[in-house]
Amino acid sequence: MYSAKDRERGTPATFLWLTEEIGELATALREGTAEEKAAEFADVIAWLVTLANINDVDLSAALEAKYGRGCPGCERMVCTCDVKP
Repeated sequence: MYSAKDRERGTPATFLWLTEEIGELATALREGTAEEKAAEFADVIAWLVTLANINDVDLSAALEAKYGRGCPGCERMVCTCDVKP
């Protein structure tokens, strides 16, 4: 959506925006309404995708490669790996 502006801003500044949005999500999770939570989740995803785009990472391909067959450990859609505390 904002490719030229995003690339001009660069990775360090974009990462800072992402971390700021993660902080806002943390606040919304603690004390926000359902609408505020949804909006902050959307902001985090948008900034994460932007960060991937300006670093020439195809996020869809990366997700498919890592999680397309399920859990990277047991390869099931509902993980059955042993979880150790």
